Amino acid sequence: MKNPMYQVASLLLEKLLLLANLRLCSEGPGAAEEEAKPASSCDATRFKRGDLLEVPRTLFVHFGIYLGDNRVAHLMPDILPAFTDDQRQIQQVVTNKRLVLGVLARMARIRVDTVEDFAYGGSILANHMDEAFPSKALCEEEVARRAEKLVGATAYSLLWNNCEHFVTYCRYGSAVSFQTDKFCETVKMIIRDQRSVLASALLGLASIVCLGLAPSTTLPTIIIPFFLWMAG
Repeated sequence: MKNPMYQVASLLLEKLLLLANLRLCSEGPGAAEEEAKPASSCDATRFKRGDLLEVPRTLFVHFGIYLGDNRVAHLMPDILPAFTDDQRQIQQVVTNKRLVLGVLARMARIRVDTVEDFAYGGSILANHMDEAFPSKALCEEEVARRAEKLVGATAYSLLWNNCEHFVTYCRYGSAVSFQTDKFCETVKMIIRDQRSVLASALLGLASIVCLGLAPSTTLPTIIIPFFLWMAG
């Protein structure tokens, strides 16, 4: 039986997404989501144990380590282990609701899934990061053993501990995320833009004058971007 707290949290999230008319990029289907799973074009026979696999998606790239025998270890945000110890439920492919709640709760698992479930219909690239990473890849068996040792619950951070950090640690010995670095550089560019500072200042002043919000509430929207811009 599903935990009632999990059901309530899932229902609230579902209603919020419905009101916002937001379609999230799916990490996979689930029993609670009756969605047709697209046919996968991946062929596990072309992968070797220890390969770094990546699946480009609309807004991000998902990463995993191939363990052999059609198995992939990958880090996924997941809230369900906080509500149940039933491994049969936990091992089901992570749904959108489980994933988003896991991100918010900063909970994740390094799990092992089939290549098809990992790809979810996407095209898989193998060892594509070898060209960009400054360090040489470790031997395939060492990469796979590192991934297998880390399987289980772990903390999650979108910036400091995501699926890319996991695979780069396993394959190259250093936990790095190029996606995170790119995101941070984009944020820095926005903060350093004088137009962003001006827009923040106008928004803060408008909140004080038109909405009657307290200056103590709105001044940070003016001061923080200004100092960050000056520091940059």
